[in-house]
Amino acid sequence: MATEEADTQFWVDKAQNILAHKLQTYNQLNNKRAKNIILFLGDGMSVHTVTATRDFMGDSSMQVSFEKFPYTGLSKTYAVDKRTPDSASTATAYLSGVKGNYGTIGVNAKVPKYDCYKANDTSTHTESLAKWAQDAGKWAGLVTTARVTHASPAGVYAHTANRAWEYDEAIIEDGCSPEINVDIARQLVEWPVGKELRVVLGGGRRNFRDKTMNDEEGQPGLRSDRRDLIKEWLDGKRAEKKSAEYVWSKKGLEMVDISKTEYLMGLFSPSHCPYHGDLKRNRLENSDPSLSLMTQKAIELLSKNEKGYFLFVEGARIDMAHHDSRAHKSLEDTEQFAKAVELARNMTSEEDTLIVVTSDHSHTMSLNGYPYRRQNIFELAPGKASDGLPYTILSYANGPGYSKTFSSKTGRRDLSKYDTQDPSYRFMATVPLDSETHGADDVGVFASGPMAHYFVGNYEQTNIPATMAHIANIGPFADDRL
Repeated sequence: MATEEADTQFWVDKAQNILAHKLQTYNQLNNKRAKNIILFLGDGMSVHTVTATRDFMGDSSMQVSFEKFPYTGLSKTYAVDKRTPDSASTATAYLSGVKGNYGTIGVNAKVPKYDCYKANDTSTHTESLAKWAQDAGKWAGLVTTARVTHASPAGVYAHTANRAWEYDEAIIEDGCSPEINVDIARQLVEWPVGKELRVVLGGGRRNFRDKTMNDEEGQPGLRSDRRDLIKEWLDGKRAEKKSAEYVWSKKGLEMVDISKTEYLMGLFSPSHCPYHGDLKRNRLENSDPSLSLMTQKAIELLSKNEKGYFLFVEGARIDMAHHDSRAHKSLEDTEQFAKAVELARNMTSEEDTLIVVTSDHSHTMSLNGYPYRRQNIFELAPGKASDGLPYTILSYANGPGYSKTFSSKTGRRDLSKYDTQDPSYRFMATVPLDSETHGADDVGVFASGPMAHYFVGNYEQTNIPATMAHIANIGPFADDRL
C-alpha cells in the first residue's frame, strides 16, 4: 500500500483536484466546429478490458490515455435482430447511424444476413461518416490491425449482406453470384467511397489477389477471378494522374514521402496484422508497423487537406484475443491502442479536432475474486475456491479456455500447474465453446475536442456518427439539414 493513501487528506486533495479540473473544463466549453474528426474503435474493448489494462500497466489507480478525456458516455450496442451484436452490424451503427442485422454491413435491417439479392437494392444502403466527409470536400482514411476488408473497416465503405464476402470465392461458396454481389475488396477498389479513401492501412493482401498469384512474402491470394486488385488500384490512380503509393512492410511505410503522396495503401500481412506483443516476442518489429505508426502516417497525409478529414482507426486484435480466451494478448493490444490514441491527440489540436474513442461491443471476460491491489493481473486469485483449487483473476463466461479449466475425467483442473503468465495461455471459461462470444453490455465512449460534451450520457450507438457529423457540420446532421 502506498503510504500517502493511508492518509485522509490524500483522498480529499485528489477529489478537489479532479473537481477543479472539471469545473474549469465545463466553464470553458469548446463550441467550435470540428475541422477534423477521428473515430478510434477498440474492437471488443469492454469496460472490463479497459479496467484490466490499467492493472496490466501497473495499478488500478492509473488511467489509459483516453480515460483522461474530459467527457465520457455509454452506448447501447444491440443489433436489430440480436441482443448481442457482431462487428458488422455495429460498424453500420457507429459509422452510419443506422442499426442493421447481425452479420450485415452498410445496409439497413431490410437486408437479412446471407441474402443474395436484397443488398443490391441501393435504397437499403446506408451512408457512412467517410462519405459525408468526402461530400464536404474533406479527405477520409482508415487504419486497422485487421484485414482492411474485415467487418469494422468495411463499414467505412462497403454494403453487403454477409461480412464474410471479403473476396469473390467466399460469395460463390455461399451459393450466391459474385457478379450480383460485389465482394468487399472490389468495393474498396471500385466503388466511390472506397476508391476515394486517401489512406488505407492494415492487413488482408490475400483478398485482393487471385489464388494463382503470390504476394510479396510468397503467400497465395484467395480470389478466383484472375485479378490483382492492388495493381488495378495503382494503375487507376496513375491513369488519373494522381500520386499513389502501395507498401507492404514497415520499412516501405517509413520510406513513403507523404509530401508527394495523394493516396496511400499499405497491406502488411496476407490476413490480419500480428498481435502487438507478438511483434516483440517474434522479432517482427522491423517488418510490421505498429498501430501507432500507421496512425501517425495516416494523420500526416490527411492533414494536408485544408478542409480537414475523417479518420477511422481500429485496434482489431483486442477482440480476436478475447475470442481465443487469451486475455494477456488482448490487454497488450489495448495498451498499444491507447498509445495510438495518445499519439493522435498529441499530433492534433483540441481546438479543431474531435477525437472519439469507443468500442463496437463487449466480451465476457471479468475480473473476479479479491486480488491484492498491485497483484499481477494474470496471476491466480488469493485463496482457494470451495473445491480447494485455485482460480485466475481473469476469466470468461465461455470459450476455448474451458479445456484449461475442466477435465472430463477429473473435473476442475489445478491451475497452479499452468503458466498463466504465458501470453498464449487460455484463461478460465465456464462454458465450452470453440470461440468465446461477445457480451451484450454497454460500452464506453470517450471524447475530446470541439463539442465533446455532447457525448455525455447513455445513448444508442447510432448517436455516435450523428453527433460527430453535426459537430463537423457534414452529412444529414449538418446545420442546414436539421
